[in-house]
Amino acid sequence: MNELVFQITQEADGGFVAEALGESIITQAETWEELRANVREAVTAFYFDRPSPSRLRLHLVRDEVLA
Repeated sequence: MNELVFQITQEADGGFVAEALGESIITQAETWEELRANVREAVTAFYFDRPSPSRLRLHLVRDEVLA
């Protein structure tokens, strides 16, 4: 696997949640920088005994309602 994509959603309180597509990896953080570090840490832990993806893609999903 060359790339692992994370779907990122922003919570109402301003924090972020990252969920890997196709794998059981979920993490969260208060800031974007913290989220990036948490994603890397979660991937390292998940793939501790096998080769990990060479790239991680963070895909921010934004849902906005206009009145």
